Amino acid sequence: MHLGGLVHEMVKGANVGLTALSENVGSVVVGLGWSSATGEGDADVSVLLLDGDGKVRSDDDFCFYNNPVAGSGSVQLLGKTPTADGSEDRISFDLDAVPQEIDKVVVAASRYGGSRFGELHDLRLTLADGAGDSLVRFAVEEADEVSAVIFGELYRRSGEWKFRAVGQGYASGLAGLATDYGVDIDDDAAEEVPEPEQEPAEAEAPPQPAAPVAQVPAQPTAARADDAPVAPAPDSAPDPGAPPKPARRPRTAKKKVTLPRTTRKSLADNESWRSARLFPVSALKSDRERETRATSVVLAVMAQVPEFGRRLTAGFGAPAGRMETYTEVTLPHGESPRRPDGVIRVERAGKLWTALVETKTNGNALKPDQVQAYMDIAARRGYEAVITLSNDVALEGSPLVDVRIDGRRKHKVALWHLSWAEVAHQAQMLIRHEGVGNAAHAWLLQELLHHLQHENSGCHGFQNMGAAWVPVRRGIDDETLCQGDARALEVIENWERLVRQVCLRLGGELGQKVLPVQRTRRGSDPSVRRAELADHLCEQGRLNAEIRIEGTPGVLAITADLRTGKLRTSIEVPSAEQGYPLSRVKRLIRRLSEAPADLHIETLVDGEGTGPRGTLERLRPEPADIVPKDGAQITGFRLSLFKGMGNGRGSAETGFIRSVDEAVDRFHAQVVAQVEAPAARRARSEEPAG
Repeated sequence: MHLGGLVHEMVKGANVGLTALSENVGSVVVGLGWSSATGEGDADVSVLLLDGDGKVRSDDDFCFYNNPVAGSGSVQLLGKTPTADGSEDRISFDLDAVPQEIDKVVVAASRYGGSRFGELHDLRLTLADGAGDSLVRFAVEEADEVSAVIFGELYRRSGEWKFRAVGQGYASGLAGLATDYGVDIDDDAAEEVPEPEQEPAEAEAPPQPAAPVAQVPAQPTAARADDAPVAPAPDSAPDPGAPPKPARRPRTAKKKVTLPRTTRKSLADNESWRSARLFPVSALKSDRERETRATSVVLAVMAQVPEFGRRLTAGFGAPAGRMETYTEVTLPHGESPRRPDGVIRVERAGKLWTALVETKTNGNALKPDQVQAYMDIAARRGYEAVITLSNDVALEGSPLVDVRIDGRRKHKVALWHLSWAEVAHQAQMLIRHEGVGNAAHAWLLQELLHHLQHENSGCHGFQNMGAAWVPVRRGIDDETLCQGDARALEVIENWERLVRQVCLRLGGELGQKVLPVQRTRRGSDPSVRRAELADHLCEQGRLNAEIRIEGTPGVLAITADLRTGKLRTSIEVPSAEQGYPLSRVKRLIRRLSEAPADLHIETLVDGEGTGPRGTLERLRPEPADIVPKDGAQITGFRLSLFKGMGNGRGSAETGFIRSVDEAVDRFHAQVVAQVEAPAARRARSEEPAG
């Protein structure tokens, strides 16, 4: 997210008019963030659209993980995005399109499985305008014992939208919060664990707290006396003698169309026949042809599949409206007209939002002078954004292209970047997991995904570790690589791009949140963090990364040892608190019945150091070999797989990128899937095929 101008720091109960902060608040993006000491804590965001009576008009006005779009598309959950501090959940609001019957929009988050917000740190809300400039920041405090928190409200007052910092907590979680605002609750549903696109299976639920504990924000100051009061406190506590009610969750959203996971039996005479494709790629010969075809295909599908077009543009400040897309448009620019690869226009209530699109395929890099020209054209013509699209992955604090922003211009133009991997990820999430409006739209997305994944398309995402990769590896081998070497920093940045792409790909396949873990102090400079990692690379010769997969008991660690040429994928799983040590070991080995024989298991014990270790092949007949002989308390186990690391810098069969993809895929399929949380495993196994 871009930062521009001063950020309005708010306190609990305060409110502010958005037009006083920016002229570009027809569309805003709200971010909710938090951190945890272990890097594994998380929460789910939700939004409620309320009428004049302070209630939802129907369940469709409750926007949460199973209903990510509400208010006729004016509110959309964008999911998590990596930041320098870890990640944040982002929500797009097209305020000009919010139905007139809606007076207030409540932004909240909730935890599940008995967790409380006291286990998280640095709870915060940020609000940015349509140009990406951060306007508001609100730090939430005193939420230790609650499992749901209202972070803030957007509400109408005298024809303008205002924001109020709330910070109100609910001990009864998402169900209590939703019930207070008129959402029907499915009494037969299980505990509020995010299991998209299906009714949850019956499960034993923990007892519900006796009553929500309201933390009512301070009343507005006298200068704001005309503002609406904060939401009423929850109802009084029930009879303490009554038996506890099972945890409840809101009904899931109406089922949308997804494509079957398994293809139907082919009617072809033999396997050599190829299915007819809407977007053929076999004839593509040159980079220009690939670029032109890819641009036209993705823009056409964006215009025809509203969920997809909205998903790609909502985070850039585009409103929820009628979208039209164009290619090869000629625009005047001095003596030589410019032809951007595409134009996106969205119309809502007579207002136009326009973005220029510049694309690159294969390993072609964006040209700074070209992007600068499009920024200048967009500013002169009153367009809102320039969107670049390439195989590269943007990093916070490390722009792909340097452009000059003329601060004297009143009209702001935002520069955004998408990678082809992100486009493929969003298509896969919609057609495999979240669903779209009808079967024709699902088929269009499937054809788009086939095009992007075809070897001739040139849209394969990040594919090259850069020119510094080979010299750095040689410098590590002969011990001539010194700290402060700029080439090591380039390798660190490309390693971070690769890890983020691995998260996108794996998340699209699983339908789960998969994000990189960055264990850094909040507010730290990304460039400083990368410089420290580059120094560690020079000293230790290793690249390290961690990714968090929703529903798994720990984080998946990836280590590339450039000295030995080995890749290690590992995960630490906690040990059960009950039972004898040998019983815990046997229980783990039974869960790993289908894991590869070369899986390394290491016992983790209290205090410094580790316990015994061995391969699964050796431990299956002799599980007692990894029970500590000194009686040390077992706290968990580290499971690891090793494989050879590719030598080349690219994604060819012998390349480093390919080897990382294969290592992560193998480890997740053969190890993580066997030890992940039972609820997540059950949810995926019961997911409908179409």
